[in-house]
Amino acid sequence: MDARHGERLARRLERFAAAPDGAFVWTRDAEGLLWLGRLAGAWRYDPSAAAQAVDLVHVRPCAWGEAPIDASEVPAAVRATFARGGRNWQRVHDSEVSTRSAALWKECAGG
Repeated sequence: MDARHGERLARRLERFAAAPDGAFVWTRDAEGLLWLGRLAGAWRYDPSAAAQAVDLVHVRPCAWGEAPIDASEVPAAVRATFARGGRNWQRVHDSEVSTRSAALWKECAGG
């Protein structure tokens, strides 16, 4: 991986693969709505044409909430991370995020 795609991508992929099951993750859909999920399985490479077409070949199973989270409920640090325009796997360094994500998960996924 390192020789072919660079050290930064290799480190990012290692962090993605090493994140524990149950870790909270946030994503934004095509309409800009934010969704909360939890990792639910190991990393794998998806070589399918569909994955290649959207450049999402490094994947992990994830359980998602039943509906997007209202923007006013999303932790400020999560909103700020998306506002910076990043499109890759990154950790949000803010003590509120884990606590707030856990509370939101109980509301949006029933547990």
